[in-house]
Amino acid sequence: LLQPAVSVGNVGQLAIDLVISTLDMTKVGYFYTDCLVPMVGNNPYATAEENSTELSINAEVYSLPSKKLVVLQIRSPFIKNKYRPFCETLLSWVKSSKCARVVLLSSSHAYQRDDEQLLGTPLRYLLTPDLEKAVGGRVQELNWKEMEKVAAYPGISDTDKVLHIPGGGITKLLFTESCSKGIQMAVLLKFCSEGDNIPDAFVLVNYLNEWLQLIKSEVSTSNNSTDPSSQWKIPSSWRLLFGNGLPPALF
Repeated sequence: LLQPAVSVGNVGQLAIDLVISTLDMTKVGYFYTDCLVPMVGNNPYATAEENSTELSINAEVYSLPSKKLVVLQIRSPFIKNKYRPFCETLLSWVKSSKCARVVLLSSSHAYQRDDEQLLGTPLRYLLTPDLEKAVGGRVQELNWKEMEKVAAYPGISDTDKVLHIPGGGITKLLFTESCSKGIQMAVLLKFCSEGDNIPDAFVLVNYLNEWLQLIKSEVSTSNNSTDPSSQWKIPSSWRLLFGNGLPPALF
């Protein structure tokens, strides 16, 4: 199961959009919950006029049996104080559906990094103990950087370390709950800021692809360099990410 955390810059949701659009995944149902702000809109992955009028709502499930992949896309923010009931409902669904593992795409505020996190890559990962046993070796081969724990009481005591994901939405709660329930979960996240987060989404989805190999990265023949971003199909709804253009009548 692949899903986003509704986090800073909506990077996880944008990355999920790229996965659904590129792999041409089939919508198989809805995730019914009262924990999200209600929302309805047109088909975000419309490819022609015929399918553009299909309705989409705040939480939908897509599937690709050939890759044994199910994707939950979340399109609206959480209602206040509803994080925990959502996590409980989601994890009980994961267990009843017999999902082998869960991959959560997330993001965290770039301006709240500590000194150690300012160095090197802006990408981080977390694995629950059960998943660490299964894929820890593969992640080591990729030379990925694990999300650092930070001092619980900075300046007073540096011995107590805690997981801190500012701007990460449900990420920390879902991860800690998965650890205690024995669910195999990976969190992939990027440090970023609010703004035009399309480049961040490409970076995060390429990071995911390094591990899961959802699409093949082709080498461009012109300069022998690989630009994996060109392999992803941008959904039609992204034309409206920043609203419509300015009406000429203003001028």
